[in-house]
Amino acid sequence: MKKEIYARLFEMLSDSKQHLVEKNAVRRTRHLTVAVEHLYQSHNTSAVIRSCDCFGLQDVYIIARKQYKVNRDIAMGAGKWITEHRFQQGETAKCINDIKARGYKIVATSPSATKTIHDISVEEPICLFFGTEKHGLSDEAFQAADEVVSIPMFGFTESFNISVSVALCLQILRRNMELSSVNWQLSDEDQLDLKLQWCRNILKNGEAVYEEVRKLVEMEMNPK
Repeated sequence: MKKEIYARLFEMLSDSKQHLVEKNAVRRTRHLTVAVEHLYQSHNTSAVIRSCDCFGLQDVYIIARKQYKVNRDIAMGAGKWITEHRFQQGETAKCINDIKARGYKIVATSPSATKTIHDISVEEPICLFFGTEKHGLSDEAFQAADEVVSIPMFGFTESFNISVSVALCLQILRRNMELSSVNWQLSDEDQLDLKLQWCRNILKNGEAVYEEVRKLVEMEMNPK
């Protein structure tokens, strides 16, 4: 039934959106994901979300204050395409447990680490953990990390901006992942679920439209 629902919603999209939905679903991945801890400025978190979408990551884990909101001007609509997993400040352990339960290796980032992002294997699913530029990650996050890496730097400044750090790491890992033999793409079922969600996000009153189409398809498939 999902395929039929998607086929009908797909017909309602513009040609350009149809192309993007089909193209991007194939390139989406959950093999890589990102977690950010206690970023107090919403524009930094919004820029991270934008970078994650640009590199085809589907999930982002955010540990933030209750009043955190995506800055739409910076995120450029990226929040419509990714799945946010939100945790409140102080819920680092809960977030880490969730990530590890999904089978990820946690890779923490620190300017002082001797191992660099280039040394990380992409053979198993990876969650990159980032903290604030000023204070970095909490001790709790570092203790839970399987590995700690740095980004090579060659100047006087101690660290990159957080969104730049995310983009640099993802550029390296995404390339290595695609060159590897790992199965990094979403399953056909997950791709279909994702495309259905994207259709709901694109269409005006998308949830209502989806429900109307779903009921119609159900009636046609199960006539009384």
